Amino acid sequence: MELLRTWLGHPEDIYNLLRFKMGGYRAVMPRIDPDSLGLGLRTCYRYLNQTSRSFAAVIQALDGELRHAVCIFYLVLRALDTIEDDMTISLDVKVPMLHEFHSYLYQPDWKYMESKEKDRQVLEDFPTISMEFRNLSKVYQDVISDICHKMGVGMAEFLEKKVDSQREWDKYCHYVAGLVGIGLSRLFSASELEDPIVGQDTELANSMGLFLQKTNIIRDYLEDQLEGREFWPREVWSRYAKKLSDLAKPENIDMAVQCLNELITNALYHVPDVLTYLSRLKNQTVFNFCAIPQVMAIATLAACYNNKQVFRGVVKIRKGQAVTLMMDATNIQAVKAIMYQYVEEIYQKIPSTDPSSNKTQQIITSIRTMSLPDGPMASRHHYSPIYLSCAMLLAALSWQYLSTISKATEEMVEIETPVASFLA
Repeated sequence: MELLRTWLGHPEDIYNLLRFKMGGYRAVMPRIDPDSLGLGLRTCYRYLNQTSRSFAAVIQALDGELRHAVCIFYLVLRALDTIEDDMTISLDVKVPMLHEFHSYLYQPDWKYMESKEKDRQVLEDFPTISMEFRNLSKVYQDVISDICHKMGVGMAEFLEKKVDSQREWDKYCHYVAGLVGIGLSRLFSASELEDPIVGQDTELANSMGLFLQKTNIIRDYLEDQLEGREFWPREVWSRYAKKLSDLAKPENIDMAVQCLNELITNALYHVPDVLTYLSRLKNQTVFNFCAIPQVMAIATLAACYNNKQVFRGVVKIRKGQAVTLMMDATNIQAVKAIMYQYVEEIYQKIPSTDPSSNKTQQIITSIRTMSLPDGPMASRHHYSPIYLSCAMLLAALSWQYLSTISKATEEMVEIETPVASFLA
């Protein structure tokens, strides 16, 4: 019945879920034919599907040889991340492995059989992944090896180091997500599907990753607390509580929400860079690959802003909302319209007493200015009262059937809000 209530409140979700399930997803996530691949690549795509349901779909939608380069890039970083996450590996073993991991790409027989992590197959069969890496053009190899090296060094630095200042927060997010954005951008340019400036402008590419990673960190406060992880910067949360875990206490909820709003405001400062970056992209599959996570992120931040539920459970965007974003975010004007919509939603929720309210209003004003289209505002599906009434009736009559569709669609729309979602 909870699903029915959701759809009665948002009847357009019914139409968009059906549209997505009935074939709309093919426009943004066409599937690759496994029979067209050699044994090694087929194995790599199988690992890709096993380790990231959401990214497997959007990677396979990329054009030409870029698709294989990004697939291998993902698996290499997944293997590196698996080493970093494995708490059964002692630091005196783990730190050298992280520093040297990039060199294993050129060692045909290197593999690691001692991991206990769920994605350990990418380490146990690393020879297949490294072989396909060496089969890539040298220009792709150089990018992947370089990013792997820098990320390994960064991961080692933060193994026993907590995030204190906002500068360190940016640095941590750079290592685990900004570098991914930079690496992907360099791959896009190397493929010649995008102009050289896309790969050369590392500041914008870094912002793409930071916006997504900060969204993950903000949204996942409670989950990280339950698992003993802390990624919110001390410089911010210490102004609202003595310990980060204190924010989850009911008596501290007002201060907790103020802290939340400050961090969301910080993340919003990356949006202008995101819009500039996306405006440079020419290839449709690359645009979809980059734009979908960004619009998911802004929708997630809008759902989290001033929301006490962040400290009580999980805040997620609706499945119908997710599939609408996936199908709509296919050009820069549509993305600008989406950004405008969600920063307006945040703006309407800004409490006058919030300590960050002035900064929040200022950055939203900047985003609004950038999001105003040159021509008429990009369409954001409006529905007539008659349609909405019919849709509500349909929901009431067939919610059980649609519940089945929603569950079947869940795997396709389980966006982990990339790019650290590239590794999440």
